[in-house]
Amino acid sequence: MKKKGSLLKRVSILFSVMGVLGMGSPLASRAQESQGVNSNETLNIAFSSNLTTLDPHLTTNQATRDVGRQIFETLLTLNENYEVIPQLAKSYEVSEDGLVYTFYLRDDVQFHNGDTLEASDVVASMDKWLKTSTQGKANLKDAEFVEVDPLTVELHITQPSLIVPYVLADQAPFPAIVPEESVTSSDETGLTDYIGTGPFQLAEWAPDQRIVLNRFDDYASREEETTGLGGKKEALVKEVVFHIVTDVSTRVSGITTGEYDIAFDIPLDNAEQIEYMEGVTASFNPAGTAAYVFNKAEGPFSDIKLREAFNTALNVEEALLTAYSNPEYYTLDSALALPDQTDWYSQAGSEQYNLADVELAKQLVEESDYNGEEVVILTTRDYPDHYNLAIVAQQTLESIGVNVRLDIFDWPTTQEVRKDPANFDIFPMTFAIRPTIHQNPFLDSTAAYAGWTNSPEIDQLLVDITQESDFDSAKPIIDELQQAVWDYLPIVKLGNYTDLSAIGENVQGYSELIGPVLWNVSKSE
Repeated sequence: MKKKGSLLKRVSILFSVMGVLGMGSPLASRAQESQGVNSNETLNIAFSSNLTTLDPHLTTNQATRDVGRQIFETLLTLNENYEVIPQLAKSYEVSEDGLVYTFYLRDDVQFHNGDTLEASDVVASMDKWLKTSTQGKANLKDAEFVEVDPLTVELHITQPSLIVPYVLADQAPFPAIVPEESVTSSDETGLTDYIGTGPFQLAEWAPDQRIVLNRFDDYASREEETTGLGGKKEALVKEVVFHIVTDVSTRVSGITTGEYDIAFDIPLDNAEQIEYMEGVTASFNPAGTAAYVFNKAEGPFSDIKLREAFNTALNVEEALLTAYSNPEYYTLDSALALPDQTDWYSQAGSEQYNLADVELAKQLVEESDYNGEEVVILTTRDYPDHYNLAIVAQQTLESIGVNVRLDIFDWPTTQEVRKDPANFDIFPMTFAIRPTIHQNPFLDSTAAYAGWTNSPEIDQLLVDITQESDFDSAKPIIDELQQAVWDYLPIVKLGNYTDLSAIGENVQGYSELIGPVLWNVSKSE
């Protein structure tokens, strides 16, 4: 065992207790104190999309995140202010040179198969995550996890980085800890069993139909009060059933009749209907950012001039209104971060945002290499905002003389199709809130995210930010990065949006932070 001497400095992991998220919190919808809990209830959820995988290491898919976070846990997580706090780690330290992170594991944690969490499980899990996840490849290149003793793990990195704790607390693809045996038995498609340490365990996965989670009776909770994704967790229902209901009208009617207790991904133009339903509450939560992603590897949009033409012609407010129906449900914003993320927020490059200048865009088309070929917009009807944004993109491109085809698939097929740059030229996408700019998968050239960014300038600025000692010194570089993004246009950022869920009146304690939080949720008869 390596000695821990003067090279290590204690990172404070004490955090102020914020309590259960309340009605006034912007991150919570209906968090309430649970009383008279019936622990034998089933929580029925209308879930809008199928899952292509339950392996949280492999995808940025929000559906995998939403289900997976109930099953799996991570070394570190986020509190309600997006600050990093320990989860499976009891505490952690950083060496004075910033190159070694030491994690001391909790000694009371069991996996769903009855095995006790040990350092070997963490090392195997994190090695897999580093090799397979976009976040591991992009932000912890050449990193290595090392077992020190059964309850101690070290992370060795090659250069200090400002963002390491945030990366380890990321939510998609999140660095879930699974048994070493699960890693050993995994194949090229990912995990073949889904065993975690979370408050719920997988009981059934019937693709296209349902996912059933049962309460894990031997779950070992932290003792601190709940805050965001951390602190005390309790499974207050016997089981959670995610019913795959891709049809919006079926989700809405199901919450009305009581067939479902929670319905996710309700279109915002149904908000008034939900708000006036008896026995149902409309839950609005910050969801993330909306954007168009260009294929920069090949095809017409590999030409920066055509990307500029689309961006110049685009009426952003019209696009957001079409997708989200009411200005109350979105904000115009050119920044990659949210305004509340003060360390990362920058409006550099905003002069290139929301220009809506069709005539200038036509000139840019003339200056480009575009020669009348068909531009393919890839989208899905499974997410109505994606589809509506695709229609706006089609109309915008046609207005500047570009030939367009709309290719529409279900969501799992869309994810498969976009892996090949020969299949599409642009697609609308929504991105969840990320703790750092670096965790946006469309930025880094090494991330291999669909769209295939290839900008040495952006790559270098991302590195430069991580090498600063604090955010005050990093702020000018963050401004440079924001400007470089608008110059290169890996995406066109549209704005920030909220999502709408419908919650039955018999559900207590529901909250959201970068997706639903289903522990500490109870259901009355």
